[in-house]
Amino acid sequence: MVRIWFNHWFSTIYGMIDSLKQAHEDYYIIGSNDKEYAVYRMLCDEWVQEPVLSDKDYVAYCLTFCREHDVQVFVPRRHMLAISRHKADFEAIGVKVLADDYELIEPLQHKIKAYERLSGVSSLHIPVYERVTNVQEFLAAYQRLQAQGQRVCFKFEQDEGGQSFRLIDNDRKGFQALFRTQGSRMTLEAVTAALSEVDSFRPLLVMPYLPGVEVSVDCLSTPSGLLMIPRIKDVTRIERIVYQEDLLQMCRDLWAVYPLQCPFNVQFKYQGDVPYFLEVNTRLSGGAQMACAAEQINLLDIAIAQLLGQTREWHISREDKQVSYVEIPLRLS
Repeated sequence: MVRIWFNHWFSTIYGMIDSLKQAHEDYYIIGSNDKEYAVYRMLCDEWVQEPVLSDKDYVAYCLTFCREHDVQVFVPRRHMLAISRHKADFEAIGVKVLADDYELIEPLQHKIKAYERLSGVSSLHIPVYERVTNVQEFLAAYQRLQAQGQRVCFKFEQDEGGQSFRLIDNDRKGFQALFRTQGSRMTLEAVTAALSEVDSFRPLLVMPYLPGVEVSVDCLSTPSGLLMIPRIKDVTRIERIVYQEDLLQMCRDLWAVYPLQCPFNVQFKYQGDVPYFLEVNTRLSGGAQMACAAEQINLLDIAIAQLLGQTREWHISREDKQVSYVEIPLRLS
C-alpha cells in the first residue's frame, strides 16, 4: 500500500485522484484542505482539515503530518516553493516529494526573472512589459502603452492562476456595460484609487493586452521524451487539443533551460498569429484532467510512478481532439 498525500489542491484534482484510484487499488489517498468540505475529500481514504500557517510553520506542520500519517509520497500545492526548499528534510524521513528542486523552480515564481532568463531563446516570444511598484510608475507605464494604441492590462509579478490579472476598461460603466463580463475588468480610475492606498506595492507587470486564445501545455519529462499536451482554451467549456509544432518546440526549448522533472504547465496567449509566452506553473495544472481525458493518458500516475523508480509506457496520437466537461452534483455531507 502506497500512502499518498495531496495538500490543499484545486477542486479539479478530483478527476486526477479518481483516475489514480481506478488504476491502483494499492494507492491509499490522504487529502487535506483548510476547507472542511473540499470536493476531493469524497475520494480520499483519509481526510484532515489543515490550519492556515506561514511558510516556515507550514513546512514544520507538513513534516510532522508525514510522520504521523506514514506518508510515502507527498504531492504538494500549498506552499510548494517552501516545501521544495526543504525536500531533503522530507527525504530524510522517507517521503518522496512530487516537486522539483528549489533552485530550479524559484526563478519561475518571478515572471521577470523568467522573462529575462528566457529572452535568449529564439523560438520564444516574450511580451512587452513594464515593472512598476507605485501608482506614479503605473500611470506612466499605462500612458506609454496607451499612446501606442494598446489596450492595457496588468498583474502581479508573483501570481497563481491569474488571480491578480486585470484589463483596464474605461467603457465598463453605463448601459452597454451590462452586456459585458466584468469580472477581470476595472476602470483606470478604480485601479488608480486602489493602488493609491499604499505608498508602494510588490512589483506589478503592466503589459499590452493579448486578445487571442490562451494555450495551456501540460508537460512531463519521461524516459521516452517530453510528454506535451497543448490545450486551446476558449470562453466555452470546449477545449481543443492541437499539436502545433511551434508550440511544442517552444516548450522543448524552455525545458532545455529549465529541465523540470515533475509535472509542469506552460501558458501562451496569442496576438494575431503570434503565441506569446506568459508563464510556467511548476505543478500539475488545474486543467490537466482535460488533457488527460482527451488523450486517455494518466499523467499523474506516470509522474508518481517515476518518483517511485518505476516506468509507465505512454503514447500520444498527436491528432487534434476536442474535450469538454459537465458539472455533476456531489453530496458532501
